Amino acid sequence: MQAIQDHYPAEFSHCYGCGPANPHGFHLKSYIDGERTHARFTPASMYSGGYPGNVYGGMLASLLDCHGTASAAAFAYRAQSRVMGDGGPPIRFVTGSLKVDYRRPTPLGVELLIEGTLCSLEGRKAVIDLTLSAGGEVCVTGVMVAVQFVAKA
Repeated sequence: MQAIQDHYPAEFSHCYGCGPANPHGFHLKSYIDGERTHARFTPASMYSGGYPGNVYGGMLASLLDCHGTASAAAFAYRAQSRVMGDGGPPIRFVTGSLKVDYRRPTPLGVELLIEGTLCSLEGRKAVIDLTLSAGGEVCVTGVMVAVQFVAKA
């Protein structure tokens, strides 16, 4: 199964968090599975937060950010009865807003699971519920309002 990001056209593949063409980025890979999306990521120790052994909050927000916009794109393709990489105009979203709630410290050295669920998709606006878990414990929740990017002619 190909990741959502593997379908990004070259001009949209430079994102630090999820762009496959960014040599210094995280290379987050998101997948759609039924009514949910998921991604897995293990942060390196350099992403330590203010308390030893835990992940920096900004890193966690960036994982939700990239996964949220990828999720919005995947759900939009589905709503339009399209398949990613179908040769039609690419569907890409940018962050309109991202509300993040840190529920508990997120430990370093373990694989993180980021999940997304579509709340609504109306016109160019998608609302995505997001969770980030470590070892089966939800550490971070979020809500993203993603807006479909439309290139100017």
